[in-house]
Amino acid sequence: MPVALSYPWLAYGTWPASLCFEGIGVVSCVVMLVAIRRRRPQRPLMWYLLLAGMALSVTGDAVYDYLENVAHIDPYPGWADLFYLSAYPVSIAGLGTMVLRRTRGRDRVGMIDAWILSTALALPAWSFWVRPISMGDHAGLADQLVSLAYPVLDVLLITLTVRSATTPGALRLRTNQLLVLAQVTRLLPDVTYSIAQLAGVEIGYLDSGWLLTYLLTAAAALHPRMADVDKPATGDEVTLTMPRLTLLTVASLLAPAILAAQGVFQHGRVDWAAVAIGSAVLFLLVVARMKLLLDQMHRLARQMQGLAHHDGLTGVPNRRAWDDRLNRELAKARRAGHPVVVGMIDLDFFKKFNDEYGHPAGDLLLKEAAAAWTGQLRDEDLLARYGGEEFGIVLAGRDVDEATAIVERLRAVSPRGQTFSAGLAVFDGSESADELVSRADRALYRAKATGRDRTVCDDPQALTDEVSIAV
Repeated sequence: MPVALSYPWLAYGTWPASLCFEGIGVVSCVVMLVAIRRRRPQRPLMWYLLLAGMALSVTGDAVYDYLENVAHIDPYPGWADLFYLSAYPVSIAGLGTMVLRRTRGRDRVGMIDAWILSTALALPAWSFWVRPISMGDHAGLADQLVSLAYPVLDVLLITLTVRSATTPGALRLRTNQLLVLAQVTRLLPDVTYSIAQLAGVEIGYLDSGWLLTYLLTAAAALHPRMADVDKPATGDEVTLTMPRLTLLTVASLLAPAILAAQGVFQHGRVDWAAVAIGSAVLFLLVVARMKLLLDQMHRLARQMQGLAHHDGLTGVPNRRAWDDRLNRELAKARRAGHPVVVGMIDLDFFKKFNDEYGHPAGDLLLKEAAAAWTGQLRDEDLLARYGGEEFGIVLAGRDVDEATAIVERLRAVSPRGQTFSAGLAVFDGSESADELVSRADRALYRAKATGRDRTVCDDPQALTDEVSIAV
């Protein structure tokens, strides 16, 4: 780093300055190649693309220096620009490869944000940079094309740099931080140089920025975690944080700002076509961004609703879902007069099982039992975790005999040889849900009191008919 910062103090055009400039570039390329070979990342393509882009830039430096200081030929436009311009798409491809692998092509929010930013940047680049170049006095077509290529490619590189910096978890890695900083130190002198060329002024100390780009890219490759730079990011899509919202707001306001600037400083000569197209594209992109944000909110709302109505351990409906469903079924039964049977199921000696095998084994038993029992029920039947090792079932449209047979099917598939006690209660047509559950609960306790591993039914139509089945 000190070498790059001290470079401007060397006399430009002398062999020490040339040796320092090209030497730093060559050494950075060699260091980066050695780092890739030693670290052996699982997917080295992006690193080789970044290395190739840097090597093309270094080659362009050497050609430019030779043409200007040895051959005494005007180097612009010339062979050096061929290497410089070739370095852009290769470097962009390297950053793009990293982004695609980190997001697995599924970060639509980040993609829309990148398009918003690139469209917003394209407007001032066109109005104050590309258009003046295209309308300027150039020696020939090659000069004009080369002059136009640099701002266009700079806008693309800025977009990919921001895109790589805003992928989920990107800046938590020091390697990514160094890569982003390397592109920033490359873009600042690029943009400054182009603006200075348009203004016809000379600005020194720009070469240090390009040298820092070489050193920072090599340092990123040397980092111990360089192989993790393109690993898929974990977590959901990025949220609309305040820095991101600020960036998108500024980007969206660039179009009216350009319109105002042209109206004030260019005496009414407004580039209406570019501003109109850019504003329309920005509006559509912002609408698409809002649509994705609303989709994300709806998805989160559905997930929260699912969590609110399902047991976190077993995945079956929880007590809240049980209460809602039971009340709905009883309301329908009062209107239509069809039977409803409620059952309470309690795993026998579950505390002893936990004490003997541990709580993780007990949790696994609950999950296995819930899954096995659910497989024996119809879609319209309900199995819910009532609490602890106790489950409840709602069997609408079933009479007591059918309900008893279903409970015995559940008993037969209980995992790990585990038994359970069950109490059933048949809806009498008028009682409340709490009264019905209380009767089923009393029947459950009678089943446990009379030896467990059995089903007891409390049928209000035949109070003396107590069905006990011992297996």
